[in-house]
Amino acid sequence: MHKQIEAITLEKIVGGGQALGTAPDGRKVFVWGGLPGETVNISVTKKKSKMIEGVVSDVITRSDQRIEPRDPDSHLSTSPWQIMTFEAEQHYKAALIEEAFELHNIVLPQPISLYSDGKEFAYRNKIEFSFWFDTDTEKLSLAFFRRGTHGKIPVDGTSLAHPAILDTAQHIVDTLNLLKVEGRMLKTLLIRCNKQGRVSWQLYVKDDMVPAEELLRSVGINAVSAEVIFSNPKSPASVITSRIARTSRTPLQDTVLDVPFRYATEGFFQINLPVYEQALRDMKQWILPDTPVVDLYSGVGTIGLTIGGEDVTLVEINEHAVREMEMNIKRLQRTGARAVLAPSEKALDYITKESCIIVDPPRAGLHEDVIEKFLTEQPRRIIYLSCNPVTQARDVEKLAEKYGIKAHGGYNFFPRTPHIEHLVILDLK
Repeated sequence: MHKQIEAITLEKIVGGGQALGTAPDGRKVFVWGGLPGETVNISVTKKKSKMIEGVVSDVITRSDQRIEPRDPDSHLSTSPWQIMTFEAEQHYKAALIEEAFELHNIVLPQPISLYSDGKEFAYRNKIEFSFWFDTDTEKLSLAFFRRGTHGKIPVDGTSLAHPAILDTAQHIVDTLNLLKVEGRMLKTLLIRCNKQGRVSWQLYVKDDMVPAEELLRSVGINAVSAEVIFSNPKSPASVITSRIARTSRTPLQDTVLDVPFRYATEGFFQINLPVYEQALRDMKQWILPDTPVVDLYSGVGTIGLTIGGEDVTLVEINEHAVREMEMNIKRLQRTGARAVLAPSEKALDYITKESCIIVDPPRAGLHEDVIEKFLTEQPRRIIYLSCNPVTQARDVEKLAEKYGIKAHGGYNFFPRTPHIEHLVILDLK
């Protein structure tokens, strides 16, 4: 049983999404499930010499920003900010962007705006479930991992998901129970859907004796594609070791700013397309006319192939994403688009003074070599979309020797979670 710490007063929301307090011994306490101003009891999940992590077990003094979560049992696993009003979420996300830049001595030139389309739930077009097996009833259910532990919590679904995903997930579980499949045979269930609600799914299994064909005959007929995949049981990750059975090779298709894209079920694609499209519209107005565009960290090309113009080079390290990108380039007949399979720091020759640069890096931010190339080559404009304002601010501080912020704006891609996207337009001084 986890140790309890009682009567901690929470001070602020920090960048990871937790609320911060101070333990009686002076150590900082990072807490899930609490809000600034609240006094709470916490259940400790991790202790270190200088800090403690925990989860709220009781709220003694309640914030007026607190609301009841839509998913009371599982929100901490998927969307821990369900406990606050949406107005409070928007406020804290804007404040975290400002704080990230202030920590690097950068004053953003305009007040921080945070775009949202107002859709707090049912926005996710991709969900990965685990499984729970009840040994008393010998029945499976969907599950998520408990935050801060390796344990699981059984669920019926999640309010973040598109309804088509939830319907398909429940049908799959019902069929697995009819086939008397045990939890020890299974890893995860990955389900995606497009804007029209068409689904594709993959069931990752640890035992290739799962009755795959029977499952696909019952559930797979209504999906664009459905697969049962054997995944090495020695690895905790759901990776493809071999494909046991599938209904078709047909990929899902979606449009991004009216440009059609196809993508594999296991491939990368944006989770919240309406908000992503608004970010793209905002980025498009900063593309320099009659200028070659270089799109670094380009994924399957949804930025460069929608707003990058005719002369665009797309650089991506993931070979599966590049394969999908090349197919998208061919289908779109984009003769002026070039896909480059390489890490961005190994494709520096594409960064030239005459080019307009788009970057959308992972949470770690830009590679040091990419920053150095920007400073020496000095392309006229850098359009920097980030999923981590902390590393973005760090990178902007390094580039401040040559670049200034022309414009910026935040985006709430993932409502009810702490995740934030932020766009910065950098021009040569």
